[in-house]
Amino acid sequence: MTLVLTRSDLESVLDVEDCLGALRAGFRAPTGAVVGQRVRTDLPFPGTATALIPGLLPGIEAYTVKVNAKFPGARPALRGVICLHAGADGELLALLDSATVTAWRTGLAAALGTDLLACPGDSAGVIGAGAQAELMLRGLRALGRPYPDLVVHDTDDERAAAFAARHGGRAVGSATEAAATADTLLLATWSRQPLLKLADTRAGQHFTSLGADEPGKQELAADLLDNALLVVDDRELAAGMGALAAAGLPATAADATLGEVLRGEHPGRASEETRSVYAPVGLPWQDLALAWVAYERAVRDGVGRRVDLLA
Repeated sequence: MTLVLTRSDLESVLDVEDCLGALRAGFRAPTGAVVGQRVRTDLPFPGTATALIPGLLPGIEAYTVKVNAKFPGARPALRGVICLHAGADGELLALLDSATVTAWRTGLAAALGTDLLACPGDSAGVIGAGAQAELMLRGLRALGRPYPDLVVHDTDDERAAAFAARHGGRAVGSATEAAATADTLLLATWSRQPLLKLADTRAGQHFTSLGADEPGKQELAADLLDNALLVVDDRELAAGMGALAAAGLPATAADATLGEVLRGEHPGRASEETRSVYAPVGLPWQDLALAWVAYERAVRDGVGRRVDLLA
């Protein structure tokens, strides 16, 4: 029997602090012998298809396969499923709503990177007021960064205003206006042109860029990345389809991975005058980390619906 976990099921069993702990442990874990793969293709429709295989972590006798569709004009823009399989025999343990797991793992992993790299401060700017930004703020608040001074920009003015109202902030008219105000910038957009360049920023600012997760997407200009402490989740992936690829930079342009900083192999920010950037693409093991948390909690609490796919 396979456990089916919908968005509402997942929202009822996922906990921010538990998920932050699972992600932190995953980043600190040694790289496995099996390298995760991210495969994507354009579609003859207004969207793309992406698969992440396999999600693996030491100590978890299971793996994930994720299949996503990304359609920027849809709400939600990401739709798909995560298959959680038993490692011993491939049994399909669970099917999980991918949009929910992806928002949680992406937003909370970004919160970890932001907390690790950003200078202390009360001001933050959100550029792209979607689900990932919501989870970034929830994660940062759980990590002791409430950011009481918040500005928000989105291409949809109503969505920016609603996001700002929910979080006690105010909406602004552009990404550059947000950067002029905030010490920490959280970007999660569909942009295909740089939203910020070096001249739009100042010493000491931190930028977390989630939007450059496919070829052609870009949020930060090459001169900003070149003049910042640049941390990614995977160098080759970032150079193949992430922020480095979009800016025409090689894998060697990344100063460190988040795992290296968390394991103490790189010191991270050197001074309060350093600009810092965290620009992840997203790794398959992150899906497993949160899928396993959700699955164990759902089994314990009797959440979800069991179906026999072979019947």
